[in-house]
Parts: sequence; structure tokens; C-alpha cells
Amino acid sequence: MKRIRSRSLGFPLLFLYTAAAAVGQTASAPLTLQQALDMARAKNPNLLSVQQHVAATKASEITAGMRQNPNFTVSGAEVSLPANNPASPYTYVGNVSRLFERGEKRRWRLDVAHATTDVTQSQYRDTERQTVLQVKQSFTNLLAAKAGLKIAEDNLESYRKTVDLSKARRDAGDISETDFERIDLQLAEFESDYDSAKLNMIQASDQLQLLLGIPKPTDTFDITGALDPRALTTTLAQVEQEAIAARPDYQAALQSIRLAEANVKLAEADGTTDPTIGGEYERTATYNSAGFQVSIPLRIFDRNQGEKERTRYEAQSSRSAEIAARNQVVSDVDQAWAAYEAAVHLANRYNGHYLREAQHVRDNLEYSYRHGGTTLLDYLDALRDYRQTNLDALNANQQVWLSIHQLSFAAATEILP
Repeated sequence: MKRIRSRSLGFPLLFLYTAAAAVGQTASAPLTLQQALDMARAKNPNLLSVQQHVAATKASEITAGMRQNPNFTVSGAEVSLPANNPASPYTYVGNVSRLFERGEKRRWRLDVAHATTDVTQSQYRDTERQTVLQVKQSFTNLLAAKAGLKIAEDNLESYRKTVDLSKARRDAGDISETDFERIDLQLAEFESDYDSAKLNMIQASDQLQLLLGIPKPTDTFDITGALDPRALTTTLAQVEQEAIAARPDYQAALQSIRLAEANVKLAEADGTTDPTIGGEYERTATYNSAGFQVSIPLRIFDRNQGEKERTRYEAQSSRSAEIAARNQVVSDVDQAWAAYEAAVHLANRYNGHYLREAQHVRDNLEYSYRHGGTTLLDYLDALRDYRQTNLDALNANQQVWLSIHQLSFAAATEILP
């Protein structure tokens, strides 16, 4: 089993180049699943929006790390009178003061800002994880739609040959006009299947192109891949461990605990008293003097009690949320694993038994009908069974891959057979 760990936040030039190359290939060569994922990471508008939000959040660390600015004040008195007036001499005063933070406020502000950035980055990775799942599902749905269109096209072409043969038999007098019309009426059902399959493929293609950031869907867009079901070589316990280590929403829950604890420290620090210390220079007429001042708020009533209490409760809430997030991770993996096993069992039954049996019955009854050995109703029933069995087998194979994608989503790890 091949595993590729989920990507951390970052956008190297090589990655963007690869995605740009994939964009150029859409018009000339079908996209593989990996190329589609690279293209979505580089061009999906929702992901680009969240990337900018992460950058904006990280910029707040600069503000959190800034120190208090000093204040400078200049004042003068009697400056319009003659300088040699002894009764009212002029006075100039210059004052510089600065607030000094206590309780390591700057440290805890920075810790809160860093923790907020970490949570935001994990939330981005979770958004990326959801987008990757949507791309994988749309990619698989388009592959299934293409295969469904091919089945409908083959069935239509095959049945048209039957209609042509029946027309020849009618003209030769081997079958009645009513029997021919009953055969011809069934052609409408095959034509309807083909039209529905074609519409389904167009809609699946448009949905995938939307996720890839293509502004307007094009008819030349194409993908390549296979829907053959394959078995995984990993175990449920391994997937659960990988999920706990890699799930970005669970990592965000862990980081939220650190953020809440930093907010508790900051609230306690905000309850301390910050003195303001200043120095002063004064010139009165020909006399110079210097002084200082210290201002200390008397925090008799407001000692930030409310924020201290609130942040402590928020920290307890974050710890409970982390337990819930961990339980959710295990539950998601278990459910996805159960869905994968059920899909594999169903696909194996169709691929190993029902498909061959349906084709065998159809071929035998078609041969028998053309040589007058079976009734028209038996032959038409065999055609319907063959068509439905092929569609059911295709849907079963599609569900296997959708369940693998869901398991990769639940584990936040690329799980491939």
C-alpha cells in the first residue's frame, strides 16, 4: 500500500509549476487523478481564499509582538510676551513617558497569536482535505459516467443490430409485424439510456471542472483512470493510528487547548498593574530644571476578574472538545472501513460471477432467438438483465473507489491499493 502523508501548509514553486503544467494539459491530454488534485490545490477559489485568510492571521503575530510606544509632549506658556519680562517669564516643558507592561503580557499575546495561526493552518488543511475528497469523488463519478456512457452506447449499437436483423426476418416472413414492432419499441429504452448517460457524463465533467477552478466548462476536458476494484493491504488499527496523527481537525482541537491556555495566562497578565514612567525637562526664562513622574493605576475594582473566569471555562471546554474530536476520528475511520468492506464484497460478487453469467444468458438467448429457438419475451428479458447487471457492476466498482476515497479522507492519509 502506498501512503502519502497529507501536505503541510506551504506552496513551493515546483508544486505550482506542476499544477500549471496540468492546466496546459487539459486541452491536449486527459488528466490523471494526481494532476487533477494538483490543479485543484493551485486554482480552487475556496482554497485560495482560505490561504489568504491564513496569511492574514499570521500577520497578526506582528501586532501581538509590538511593544508600547513612548509619548512625547511639548508645551509652552507666556511665549508671546517679551522674553525679559520678569513678571511673567516664558516657560517651555518637554515630557517623555512610556507605559511598562507587567505580567509578561507581550509574551502571552505572542503565544495567543502563534496558537491562533496554528489553529488556522490546521483549519486550512482540513478545508484542503475536504476539497481533495470532493475532487476524488467527482473524478471517480466522471470515470463511472464515461464507463456508463460506453455501456449504453454498446447496448444501443448491439440492439440496433438486433432490430435490423428482426426487420430482415419480418421481411422474410419469419416473424410477424407485431413481434417486430415490439422489438422496435424497445429501441426507445436503449436510446433513452444513452441520452441519460451522456447527460450524466456532461454534468459530472462540469462538476469536476468547477472544483479544479476552471471558469467555464469545456467540451475538450477529459480524464483517464480505471475503476477496477482493488484490495487494501493495511489494517483498521493502522488506519486509526494514522488518522489520529494526521487529521487536521483533530490537530486543530489539540492546538485549541494551547490557545485556550495562552488566553488564560494573558487574562491573568492583564489583571496586573502597568505603571507609566516619564521624564520632564522645563525651561523658565533663564532657568532649567528636570523632573520625573510615575503613574500607577489603582486597580481596586477592575482586576480583569471576568476575563480570568471566562478563559478558564473556555480552557475546560477545549479539553472536552479534544476528547470529542478524537472519538469522532475513530468513529469516522471505523464507518469508512465498514463501508469499504461492504463495497468490496459486493463488487467481487458482480465481477466474479454475475457479469459472466448475465453475458452467457444474453448470448445464448440471442442466438436461440435469432434461430427461432426461444420467445421474444425471453430474449428481451435477457437483454434487460444484461444491461442492468452491467450497470450494477459498474456502480459496485464505483462504490469501492468512493469508499477508498472516504477512508483516505477519514484518515487524512492517501490510502491506495
